[in-house]
Amino acid sequence: MAVLGVDGWRGRWVGALLEGRSVRLLVLEDVTAALAVLDVDVIAIDMPIGLSDDGVRACDVAARRLLVGAGSSVFPAPVRSVLATDDYAEARRIALAASKRSISAQAFQLVKAIRALDDALGDPPTDRVVEVHPELAFRELSKEVRDRKGSARGTVQRLRALRGVMDVEDALLAAPAGVPVIDALDACAAAWSAARLARGEGRCVGDGAIDSRGRPMRICW
Repeated sequence: MAVLGVDGWRGRWVGALLEGRSVRLLVLEDVTAALAVLDVDVIAIDMPIGLSDDGVRACDVAARRLLVGAGSSVFPAPVRSVLATDDYAEARRIALAASKRSISAQAFQLVKAIRALDDALGDPPTDRVVEVHPELAFRELSKEVRDRKGSARGTVQRLRALRGVMDVEDALLAAPAGVPVIDALDACAAAWSAARLARGEGRCVGDGAIDSRGRPMRICW
């Protein structure tokens, strides 16, 4: 069984192709390329999929509560109507009108990637592509993961957590040139989540809500 974890990186994507303990890091030029990777049972992607029309997603609230000390790593997903614009001021107006809440600059930076994913997924919905959050995976893997990712201690904590479930150091040594360790580790954590989901062992948060395109508003790991 092969699965794919995907994390955004500077307008492109880092993929972690996992089969057993063997993992291979890929640079994927766009989300269409990520979804086109062949012979994988589940694709786990660190990007919102199911989008609310008028408010905060229950899964975002639940994920922040679970990530004690790291809740700020969960950006509230934008309402679906925000995908119509690339202008931040207009996005804020749209968000306020739809949900009485604005959209943060950090969340707005994800809008192009969310739109690209939304377009690429098309219709009807598929369970093969699942929204995940790497920090939930790392916390599940090890209680020692507590420091901020990208810090020296946080990097080692995440590396040790992954070492027990995959040959992560081999993957890092063979990584395509330029791939940052933060995004590589996040993609590997997403791949571990994908493997769990493929085996029917994963966990998800959310209230069971489905968005206007029939996609579940949930975050899994």
